Amino acid sequence: MKTLYLDCGMGAAGDMLASALLELLDDPQSFVQRLNALDIPDVEYTAQRAEKCGIFGTHLCVRVHGTEEYEHMHHAHEHEHSHDHEHDHDHEHEHEHSHEHEHDHEHHHPHVHRGLAEIRAIVDGLALPESVRADVLAVYDRLAAAESRVHGVEVEQIHFHEVGSMDALADITAVCLLLHTIKPDRILASPVHVGSGHVHCAHGILPVPAPATALLLEGVPIYGGAIAGELCTPTGAALLRHFVQRFGDMPTLLVSRIGYGMGQKDFERANCVRALLGESAQSADDVLELSCSVDDMTAEEIAFACAQIMEGGALDVYTTAIGMKKSRPGTCITVLCRPQDRETCLGLLFRHTATIGVRECAMHRAVLRRTVQTVATPYGDVRVKTAEGFGVTKKKIEYEDLARIAREQGRSLAEVRALLETEGIEE
Repeated sequence: MKTLYLDCGMGAAGDMLASALLELLDDPQSFVQRLNALDIPDVEYTAQRAEKCGIFGTHLCVRVHGTEEYEHMHHAHEHEHSHDHEHDHDHEHEHEHSHEHEHDHEHHHPHVHRGLAEIRAIVDGLALPESVRADVLAVYDRLAAAESRVHGVEVEQIHFHEVGSMDALADITAVCLLLHTIKPDRILASPVHVGSGHVHCAHGILPVPAPATALLLEGVPIYGGAIAGELCTPTGAALLRHFVQRFGDMPTLLVSRIGYGMGQKDFERANCVRALLGESAQSADDVLELSCSVDDMTAEEIAFACAQIMEGGALDVYTTAIGMKKSRPGTCITVLCRPQDRETCLGLLFRHTATIGVRECAMHRAVLRRTVQTVATPYGDVRVKTAEGFGVTKKKIEYEDLARIAREQGRSLAEVRALLETEGIEE
């Protein structure tokens, strides 16, 4: 299984993630040309060689109006500009503000604000694969939602400073397109180092991680340390939350590529994100098992609850008949979910069942590598699911496709399977 592991021991920022992924490609410069061909308004990408603590890597530089945001930040502070933030990671400072805020405009940089609708319009106009466009918009929506909660305004009222917003959009677009190009089967990451201390912004002095970053990293293992500064930015946090399937130790990998994405600041430790791409023999997941017992719900109510929990993101929901106190017959409802879906599944359990308590158990499961292939047949397209690993291979035709053909042909499922076997499709 093609696995990407992100080492976030020095946090994560949009440009650092993009830079690390860029180093995994055979021809990084051609990809930079592809990014520039997107014609993101006023944005230019360049890949620069960078060194931190004797380690060489790449810094994907994003210039807006010819100026990298790091330079813009320093210029703004020289003119006592009260809008921007003095983050230690200088790559993206996309903290949003509503129109009510007042700003000092006595400097030479353009000071334009873009609403979320304008950002969406820009993304809709880019020549991106639809899946990449959807990822970019989803990450930006996460970012805006976090800032909305922090500032107490509606998402559509959030406005982004032009340089910060375009810098963040450029980083997000680059990461989404890079992952689309690399096509890992799964993306894992280490716990995230967020730094320590405080960050100065127009609102005052705030703790690290910044409020929006802390919201975005809810449910993600994070830690601080002796390094003073903001190591994980909101954009970095939003990208990790959207793409990473599991946070924890690096699994056993046969590593084929390593990329180093360098940050702007210098610390006593190499300021970089490291991306490792390799093959793992089989897949493994960390999952949570949530369970509760009820004896005062009808079968219909239990069925509805299970359906709602599955729709809410659970990996599986099943029931077991049990005997409860005073020999009352009851039902144990068991939910398997990923750690990041814990809060959602707990909320659905409490909302749709009569339970007043839920048991929780962390589990590690081994799973087969799964792929889905769509095969054209005289009866329409049929999806064939294949699971491999541990020396076994299993195939199964998607039930919904079998059922569709059975209804259209007026046949049983067994007869449809036999028809498909004559077309060379076997389970």
